[in-house]
Amino acid sequence: MAIKVFLLPDLGEGLTEADLVNWLVAEGDSVAVDQPIAEVETAKSLVEVPSPFAGTVHQLHGAPGDTMDVGKPLVSVEDGAAAAAESAAPAPAAPAAGDERAQSYREEEKAGASEGSGNVLIGYGTPGGAGATRRSRAPRGAATPQAATAAAVLPADTAAPQAPLRAVAPTVISPLVRKLARDHGIDVATLTGSGTQGLVLRADVQTAIDSGAGTSDASPQTAPAVPLRTAASLDDADARSGRGMAARTPLKGVRKSIAQAMSTSRREIPEATVWVDVDATELVRMRSKLKTADPHNTPGLLAFIARFTLAGLDRYPELNTRVQETGDGGQEIISFSGVNLGIAAQTDRGLMVPSIANAQEMSARQLDAEVRRLAAVAREGKCTPAELTRGTFTLNNYGVFGVDGSAAIINYPEVAILGVGRIIDRPWVVDGELQVRKVTELTLTFDHRVCDGGTAGGFLRYVADAIENPGSVLADL
Repeated sequence: MAIKVFLLPDLGEGLTEADLVNWLVAEGDSVAVDQPIAEVETAKSLVEVPSPFAGTVHQLHGAPGDTMDVGKPLVSVEDGAAAAAESAAPAPAAPAAGDERAQSYREEEKAGASEGSGNVLIGYGTPGGAGATRRSRAPRGAATPQAATAAAVLPADTAAPQAPLRAVAPTVISPLVRKLARDHGIDVATLTGSGTQGLVLRADVQTAIDSGAGTSDASPQTAPAVPLRTAASLDDADARSGRGMAARTPLKGVRKSIAQAMSTSRREIPEATVWVDVDATELVRMRSKLKTADPHNTPGLLAFIARFTLAGLDRYPELNTRVQETGDGGQEIISFSGVNLGIAAQTDRGLMVPSIANAQEMSARQLDAEVRRLAAVAREGKCTPAELTRGTFTLNNYGVFGVDGSAAIINYPEVAILGVGRIIDRPWVVDGELQVRKVTELTLTFDHRVCDGGTAGGFLRYVADAIENPGSVLADL
């Protein structure tokens, strides 16, 4: 019996651990190469982990809720084909200690890798440079050692099985691509990848779907959610308050990442906050007219405010910067040539801030589409690390929670965050007369190291004026 141990791989996010959410297989189940075997939650996303081995699940190294270290055993698989080959062939020389039981994902899924590591689980790779290694691939048509071994154990008069378990992982390293293919019944091993060295991309799967390949009744495997809270003993009492403890909730995963980022922001950034009430009546009226004319292609109010925010950052670029440590112990302000606009999104897993790359180049309609897409991806826990870390300025619509204002914490290491409260009817003086208007509150929290109140107030006033007179501002955008 040959046992292969799959170690929890580098998830491509610079993280050293992940929380095991649930198993998608059980001990004794048969698994194929690239079949999802577990869901793990990192500090940034929920990831399905595929098996690099084919065979029978021998042991699951962990229980749902456990924190697993990268490089530690995740699952052991009994390789039935290898065991049969060993019984029919002379015993090979003993492998070095740990070689057989420590085969990692990095050695099984380098197909399609180019510069840099290229073999991390979720396909974002690590930078190229010193230390990057590559694994040569057998030429097309050449028999692999695995294939030769499998052929040797078949009698001459025995036909090869029609769909044997694959011994080499297909050239796809993104779980999003895997999931898309699996949901539509597409076998990625049958696809010809258009990426580097045959890497199967999302476009290749979509082309197969459009051509009618796969099965229509395919559906993703689901598993029950794991509760985050664990009941405490009735005898447990808090030493400080004397009250009984109903539950203990580990600070881990996304919640841990949020806590660390917020603590760092409060600790390192000398922040200040300015706010202003804004008459949004004209903006609401303008959007209502657009929606009447084109009900299916009208941007939301947040998209227009995002467009005004980007115009404001063009005039006040100090707020689209970052404070960075220098090698000599000093600090410097880094300015950017464009804006990656972060959009705060509340999800079941916590607060996510995916960002829109090069948002300054987009129209209100394009921004609206991207905001909706990122919000949906964030709620599914499928944002890429790049989407969650590349932001240079954040827009937070906390009005959806029914509140008017908030002194928000800056999304470290950015230097400012603009918040938008709910839009409600309020009394407002217009041309000396009291009227009922649509009013909202804008709140800007900024890093006082990069600018003073004049810059912050100027930016906030520009965005407010744009909301109050949207037609004149949009004419210049």
